[in-house]
Amino acid sequence: MSRDQAITLYQPMLHAIAYNIVRCKEDAEDIVQETFLKWLSLGPKKVEDTRAYLIKAVRNNCLNHISTLRHKKEELLNQHTIAEIIGRFKETSFAHLDLDVELDKAMKVLHTKLEPLERAVYLLKEVFDFDYEALQETLDKKKDHCRQLLCRAKKKLSDETAKLNFELPDTSKLMDSFRKACDFGNAADLIQELKNDVSAAPQKKS
Repeated sequence: MSRDQAITLYQPMLHAIAYNIVRCKEDAEDIVQETFLKWLSLGPKKVEDTRAYLIKAVRNNCLNHISTLRHKKEELLNQHTIAEIIGRFKETSFAHLDLDVELDKAMKVLHTKLEPLERAVYLLKEVFDFDYEALQETLDKKKDHCRQLLCRAKKKLSDETAKLNFELPDTSKLMDSFRKACDFGNAADLIQELKNDVSAAPQKKS
């Protein structure tokens, strides 16, 4: 079997294996292509079982890819990048799994580290560019209080994020509302979700 025939024969199978591991079409295609390039760089006699070699290589490359992404995401989640990560979604397609995962983790950081009012002020001010007049009207809180909440939120987000448990809490509702606000330019659902969180939280003195 020639190398061109091997690529034609094994490419669909390798792509399916890669996609099942990384769950992203673009990444799977890149991994399969890189695997073929590495295989083609080897001498024809160095690989006895081409099929077994390619399957093992694709799986290893997928695992390395996932490990690299995880490491990069952990590095990104700090005070200076959370607003940037979330803000990227206003202009980015949600079809790419890597960005979706980043958003999920960033939202978990916000839920874990911030109180509902702090989270509402932070998202609306830092991501959707609400001014303090709009925040006061939307959240029924004085402008000075909103400034304090934003300052408090930024301070909390500056703390170490490495010890956070990203399995909890469930942020799916907030993520859905956030996606709609980004996709359709209407933050009404997001604002309502943030207000619901504030109403459900135990009230604290300012």
